[in-house]
Amino acid sequence: MTQKVIIFDFDGTIADTLDALISIANHLANEFGYAPITTEELAYLRNLNSRQIIKYSGIPLLKIPFLVKKVKSELKGKIHELKPIVGIKESLIALRNEEHRLGIITSNSADNVMDFLKNNDLEMFFDFIYSGVTIFGKTTIINNALRQNNLSSQQVIYVGDETRDVEASKKANIKVIAVAWGFNSHEVLAKQSPDFLIHQPKELLQVIQKC
Repeated sequence: MTQKVIIFDFDGTIADTLDALISIANHLANEFGYAPITTEELAYLRNLNSRQIIKYSGIPLLKIPFLVKKVKSELKGKIHELKPIVGIKESLIALRNEEHRLGIITSNSADNVMDFLKNNDLEMFFDFIYSGVTIFGKTTIINNALRQNNLSSQQVIYVGDETRDVEASKKANIKVIAVAWGFNSHEVLAKQSPDFLIHQPKELLQVIQKC
């Protein structure tokens, strides 16, 4: 098998952070001027892409970086409570056994990611972690990661749970595996036409063998 570099999104793809992020978002609702998210509303939001979610919330774009920074800061206090997505550790082991290189690109903070990985005995699987503060700038972060690690786009596969992960990967000319166990629903991810769309971590190795 040809060695690949598998780059993972963090929140919702490796770490089960959805409940914690919703709790924090609702706690910050008054401060940033949006309505708290109900259970029914969350089901609706999962079927929207990132831009549609921001438009729906009514949060001014200029406030988004400050909201993201505050969310990351508050999430730090909950890192010890967070667990990996069920089955993801076994998939990481299988990928490493096939001698693939693994990395993370995230809009979360590198400190949060490292604390989570250490708490859950996952840090040994990853060669690099890149963090960026922008919502729609993952393509730039991906390209920087490729350049700094001397990687060609043909070597790399991105794994993410949001429509913006699919969009960024396509712009960076790398293959993308969308996962339906995170934030965005199967239906809205399918509309983005990822290279692959999977529902369980155990499907990862089989799909990567086809790339």
